Amino acid sequence: MLYWLLKHIVLGPFLLSVFRPWVRGRENIPAKGPVIFASNHVSFVDSVFLPLVVDRQIRFLAKSDYFTGTGLKGAIVRWFFLGIGQLPIDRSGGKASEASLNSGLEHLAGGGWLGIYPEGTRSPDTRLYRGRTGVARMILESGAPVVPVAMIDTEKVMPLGHKLPVVRRVGVVFGEPLDFTRFEGLEGDRFVLRSITDEIMYELMRLSGQEYVDVYASSVRRPASQHRGRRGRARARAAAARAGRPEAADASAGVSTSA
Repeated sequence: MLYWLLKHIVLGPFLLSVFRPWVRGRENIPAKGPVIFASNHVSFVDSVFLPLVVDRQIRFLAKSDYFTGTGLKGAIVRWFFLGIGQLPIDRSGGKASEASLNSGLEHLAGGGWLGIYPEGTRSPDTRLYRGRTGVARMILESGAPVVPVAMIDTEKVMPLGHKLPVVRRVGVVFGEPLDFTRFEGLEGDRFVLRSITDEIMYELMRLSGQEYVDVYASSVRRPASQHRGRRGRARARAAAARAGRPEAADASAGVSTSA
């Protein structure tokens, strides 16, 4: 109900009239059934404008921090993200991350639309970074078609560190669905997962025109306050890798709504 009110009554008409997003490739979206929208991620508002330009609801896998806050502010944030249908994901790695990804698989099994960010976090400098392979496992296990999405100029609307948006036009480009049926049954092969992920990132680079950097966005130097929150997750991924579970070490999949 909250999602419908925000999109159709409260915020949607206002945002569409003010920012006037242009869209290309809408015909590439399958008419029915589950769809995975794999998008680049340059701004927090990517998760606002993408749902605005499609007919059905897109649910995103959002970092679990949005659902675990305390006090009044935490309650309001939790209520908002649950109300708009976001799905919490634990990005610490291991079984917690796998369980979170399963909620996305359940949504797809019901014919839903799911939005994911293969990079795992917002780009720190508007370049396109290496994708995480959890998205590939979801693709193979769900069998859902994958539509690559390029968000254009959204970083200029809400740059990192800014609290208020800047009014300007943004664009959304939908690429042709990607077919990975040739890899059916190979979701446990990490080399296959990497190949699928790299193919998605190549298509995003082609659609967006971004410069590609073959390292994870989370490894790029950030302010110390942001690094501290990632140390525990890095240790968890390292432990999973030592235990012989590389797919768990990479399971966070780059599916957060923001950094």
